[in-house]
Amino acid sequence: MAIVHPEGWQALGASGAAAREIETLTVLADGLSDDYTIFHGVHWTRVAHGSYAIVGEIDFAIVGPTGKLLLVEQKSGFLAETPEGLVKRYAKKEKSVPLQLARTVDALTRRLRTVCADEPVWVDALLYCPDYVVRSPGSAGIDPARIVDATRREHLLHIVRTILPAGGERLASRPRIERFLGDVLQLVPEVHAVVGEAHALYTRLSGGLAAWARRIECTPFRVRVIGTAGSGKTQLAMAVYRDALAAGRRPLYVCYNRPLADHIALIAPPGGEVASYHQLADRLGRARGRVPDFSRPDAFRQLEAELDTCQPADAECVDELIIDEGQDFEAGWAANLLRFLRPGGRAWWLEDPLQNLYERPPVALRGWVTLRSDINYRSPRDVLGALNRLLPGQPVEAGSPLAGSELDILSYDSADELVSRSVHAITRAIGLGFRRSHIALISYRGREHSALTPVTRLGPYPLRAPTGRYDLLGNPILTDGDILIDSVHRFKGRAAPCVILTEIDFERLDDKAIRRLFVGATRATLKLTLVVSTRAAAALLERLGDPR
Repeated sequence: MAIVHPEGWQALGASGAAAREIETLTVLADGLSDDYTIFHGVHWTRVAHGSYAIVGEIDFAIVGPTGKLLLVEQKSGFLAETPEGLVKRYAKKEKSVPLQLARTVDALTRRLRTVCADEPVWVDALLYCPDYVVRSPGSAGIDPARIVDATRREHLLHIVRTILPAGGERLASRPRIERFLGDVLQLVPEVHAVVGEAHALYTRLSGGLAAWARRIECTPFRVRVIGTAGSGKTQLAMAVYRDALAAGRRPLYVCYNRPLADHIALIAPPGGEVASYHQLADRLGRARGRVPDFSRPDAFRQLEAELDTCQPADAECVDELIIDEGQDFEAGWAANLLRFLRPGGRAWWLEDPLQNLYERPPVALRGWVTLRSDINYRSPRDVLGALNRLLPGQPVEAGSPLAGSELDILSYDSADELVSRSVHAITRAIGLGFRRSHIALISYRGREHSALTPVTRLGPYPLRAPTGRYDLLGNPILTDGDILIDSVHRFKGRAAPCVILTEIDFERLDDKAIRRLFVGATRATLKLTLVVSTRAAAALLERLGDPR
């Protein structure tokens, strides 16, 4: 089987012309030996070193055993034959197929000759139109020997092998050509095609935890799930929540983080209750006529004391208790919440020790059944590969087939440079094809210590930042901006296609710093950029190796 870049293409669905190109890629990959390397453009965009795209459009670049390069342009559907040659008609314009192919070959050849210096470069091109029969090959504007139409499509593999034979003189430039196609062109996910597919893929893969965890049987039902970031804990929580409602039971979901509770409340079906631990205490206190005074420095301790002594009424009790972010809970909170569980009720405890940002000791849950899931299905494989170099002895297994999203690291020395580097990271992400709604700017520091907290705009980008206020329905009020900004503490439990983890600064790369990096980095489903202080970058790059 041929070597294919980027990886993970088998897992991505496609429709229309993209589906036809995936079919062709399957034929090429299965029919060629591992002496061939295929670079494909299906679902992917090729971005040159810098901020400009490679000239031309090509679907497949095949490097043969001797180092010769064949560009294959696929045109599915109907073509028009004109006096100027073959034309592909789109809704509002026409494209000359021979002109497009010639420009691409010429532009790529010139760039490869620059890259390969004095080493010889051999580039050829092929038009593949599997649905159309070219009636007049001689006037198509392309060498007839380099046209594979519907009458010859079963011979595609033979023709490719003929153009790229296994024998012959080996070009010394092959490593440079492959490095150029893979590294300099920086194959990254074509966002508009892949964001939805990546989410669906993560949902499907990580759904295994929700499927088999719910088959556990034990009495009393007490299950502790220790799952890494991206293992599917939220899917499990929502599946359990829906199960309870479907069976006529009342569920209660409790977490530590208020933004996570707000997010879950938006996606949870009606009929149960969702709250952070302190929200729950606030609601119970108000129901008993005790309104907390949040101007007091000990307001949250007072809320915790409310639950320490609370004896819930029957109407306040539930049949299904789901406790999320258990690693952030104090030792006595589990017992406080279990008082809300009716006899015969079911309790779930979900946690990830690597996301323990508050350095609290593990809560002892004696007699609970423990289930572990160490596979991250959400983060790209290369991002996890970098993170695992920071986690000696406790690597996280990559469950996603997606790769090719290189980790970017930008360093800064001052507050002004922090802003400019963050702006550059946003601009770079947009240049790669991410929409502004795909991007989350996450501060490594808490909001109370972040230099970015009072900022409502970074360069040309208005920010969508939490105001700390809530509307009448209890939904958080954000500033009116395009780019979401939040802290790593508040964003825990959520994710975004492109995460820019900024304001990273630490004196030592100790366990606390690594956990915070891990939490922020694993929020990214496709692309991760780190904006790091110069002193922190030195320690980080020493462990990671320099990916820049």
